[in-house]
Amino acid sequence: MQRLCQQSTLGFMAIALVIFGKPASGDEDEGPVHNYPTQARVEYVNECIAKHDDSLANVYQCSCTIDRIADVLTYDEFVNAITFARYSGLPGEGGAVFRDSDEAKSTAKRFRELEKQVQRDCGLKS
Repeated sequence: MQRLCQQSTLGFMAIALVIFGKPASGDEDEGPVHNYPTQARVEYVNECIAKHDDSLANVYQCSCTIDRIADVLTYDEFVNAITFARYSGLPGEGGAVFRDSDEAKSTAKRFRELEKQVQRDCGLKS
């Protein structure tokens, strides 16, 4: 039985090589350009689902969104940008660092624009 399974796998790989012109190794890099920690991706997807009708039907669109963001921003840039975007509305003296400087304003604005664009591209309604 094991020999049959191995032969089937070898046959599949040969067919894939003929059809696609490259080995079917599974090593192809089709993921986002930048690798984010799984925890950050899960947190983003959960927050995205909560913002969009709290429906699990949006899990694919929200996953698409974080993947597209990861194509554009490194993880450090993402953390910086999402922090400014999230806390730019904090009142008082404590929130000043997130809303008053030119860097804070432009970083938050650029992130919101990027997020809005990729959400639209991924089929999420604003």
